[in-house]
Amino acid sequence: MASHAQPASGATIYEVAARAGVSIATVSRTFADNGSVAPRTREAVLAAAQELRYAPAAAARALAVRRSKALGVVLPHIAGPYYSQLLVGFELAASQLGLSVVLALASPTDHRAAAVRDLVGRVDGIAFMARSGADDDTVRRVAATRPTVTVARRRLDEADAFFAENRESARHLTEHLLAHGHRRIGFVGRAESGSDIGRRHRGWLEALETAGLAPAMQLAVDPVEEAGIAVAEQLLADGDIHRFDALVCGNDELAIAIIAHLTAAGVRVPEDLAVTGWDDTRTARYLTPSLTTVRQDVTALGGLAAHRLAARIDGQGVQDPVTVASTLVPRASCGCPSPEESS
Repeated sequence: MASHAQPASGATIYEVAARAGVSIATVSRTFADNGSVAPRTREAVLAAAQELRYAPAAAARALAVRRSKALGVVLPHIAGPYYSQLLVGFELAASQLGLSVVLALASPTDHRAAAVRDLVGRVDGIAFMARSGADDDTVRRVAATRPTVTVARRRLDEADAFFAENRESARHLTEHLLAHGHRRIGFVGRAESGSDIGRRHRGWLEALETAGLAPAMQLAVDPVEEAGIAVAEQLLADGDIHRFDALVCGNDELAIAIIAHLTAAGVRVPEDLAVTGWDDTRTARYLTPSLTTVRQDVTALGGLAAHRLAARIDGQGVQDPVTVASTLVPRASCGCPSPEESS
């Protein structure tokens, strides 16, 4: 009979089989990733293993020799500069380490558990990046069988976590707008708990609370170009534009779409409405007016995540979260001279 290592909890393959209501052979086949286990049964086995904190010796040995020499990445999409830069940083680091990258795309509304299960069977470790169809429970189940890191999403005890700093820099950005004399400052973006935009929203709120101001309306939309256009059309159609003298947008993609649509309709930015973004994409400096935003080294963030994931595969335990610094970049859309123009 094959031997199976027992984790600190003392759980055995027999306990996992009993909890999942299957045979020990089914548990072994599940961790072997040979595709012979029905999806529903596999989910039950992985859930039982996670609850009991069980990791089979065979799985650990397979990981130690890097069976596939591949790292998995789960992203919501690769449209827009943020996700593409994140992926480029990850892939460059993986290439330097002699590893390949397998990508799975799952939008936040696409809960395809099968896609993640398939990825688990093809790679030695997985990075879950930003808000996607893989929820926290899915990440925990994967972390029970594979080294796992998360990037720009809620921190979980089972995985290494990487963030770009958001909350404090959002405070500074909002305080910067307050220093320009703005008092009716709105927020554009879906502020989900644990997300980057959620932390930016928190910093916006804190700055207004410190100033003794009530927050203006929040427009909860996804951080994509189409949503920015819809927001601008709503502001123009409903006359809501007069409720604000400034908008803090969750990312550059939203801000650029809003500025382009409003200025085409005759709204003056920043005279009628100041608008700020986040990420400092290349377009931000060439937009008219140039976009006040926050710069983050997203490529470095992706690279750090890849290096940590490789270290986890080599046997390193979960480490403390890593946060990459952010920098405010004032430009014309808030009323400042652009740094590119003054240099």
